[in-house]
Amino acid sequence: MSALRLFSPLRLGPHRLAHRVVMAPLTRARAVQPGNVPGPLNAEYYAQRAGKGGLIIAEASQVRADGQGFPQTPGIHSAEQVAGWRLVTDAVHARGGIVYLQLWHVGRISHSSLQPDGGLPVAPSAIALEGKTFTRDWQLAPFETPRALTAGEIAGVVEDYARAAGLAQEAGFDGVEIHAANGYLIEQFLQSRSNQRTDGYGGPIENRTRLLREITDAVVGVWGADRVGVRLSPWGIANGSGEDDPIPLYTHAIEALAARRLGYLHLIEPRASGTGKADLHRPEQPSATATFRSRWPGVLIGAGGYDRDGAIEAVERGTADAVAFGRAFIANPDLPLRLERGAPLNPYDRPTFYGGSEKGYTDYPALETEAA
Repeated sequence: MSALRLFSPLRLGPHRLAHRVVMAPLTRARAVQPGNVPGPLNAEYYAQRAGKGGLIIAEASQVRADGQGFPQTPGIHSAEQVAGWRLVTDAVHARGGIVYLQLWHVGRISHSSLQPDGGLPVAPSAIALEGKTFTRDWQLAPFETPRALTAGEIAGVVEDYARAAGLAQEAGFDGVEIHAANGYLIEQFLQSRSNQRTDGYGGPIENRTRLLREITDAVVGVWGADRVGVRLSPWGIANGSGEDDPIPLYTHAIEALAARRLGYLHLIEPRASGTGKADLHRPEQPSATATFRSRWPGVLIGAGGYDRDGAIEAVERGTADAVAFGRAFIANPDLPLRLERGAPLNPYDRPTFYGGSEKGYTDYPALETEAA
């Protein structure tokens, strides 16, 4: 099968991508402390993975202090963070790349040690997850029962997404992606197992999708629709998520987003719906991109467990217009070139998640370095 379409240009809002291999947002926990500020090491990491006309969706960044779910993750709610992200965007732009920032609030996934006032994490409803989460010092502790947001506080969350979107502009990003997947705050509102509210944000699907619509409209008000994307995981099971029948909910949500003529929709495939390694042996699971392709008239990005052949096939068939890669991009900073040439990929064998070091972060060789 020809690989030409995967490596052909694509119009994404006002941008012309040189190819359709996208770097997915990847939490890497290297923000400088205190303040969760991106630094020179972050800039080096993104610069290594940038190329002319290539799209990078930078890692999820909390839109306000209580939205943090893991230590050392960057934010986009302070002047220092804006200055730190400017190092990143300047580095990516210097190599001709295009970079979006993913806007994030983790909701009930957080821990009180990460909260600015030491209080409980917030959520649509006071429902705790089973299992454990990370504390500020990287220890594992049981999930706490979150505090349900009031309607007035929800309005404040929407305002903070808009503010963060404006700060992303100041930091030099080319657009933003709203993280509404993987069991974080927006998806907690979407799904019935985590949202048992009885007000205008709970109950029927129309109400449960309200926060997503309001945040999207607020961010579009800052950026314009064509520079905004949304990420969803319809069959996701990460962080206690999972709708028994996701089709009605996500059909409604996607149709509402389609009416807003956004720059793109980013769907995570079921085989990568959990927090572990993608399971490529689940043929009984439907394809998210194939299922919702007919509902989305714009650019559709698929993600989760793709290899070179799968990406080529998805783009050739039109079930996706572009494909986002995660671990493969960590281990292969020049992934688009390797895929185009059919070159071997470096294995992701240095999965250091935190610690601030270069290990598993900026120490993977590029193809040209290997050849030399």
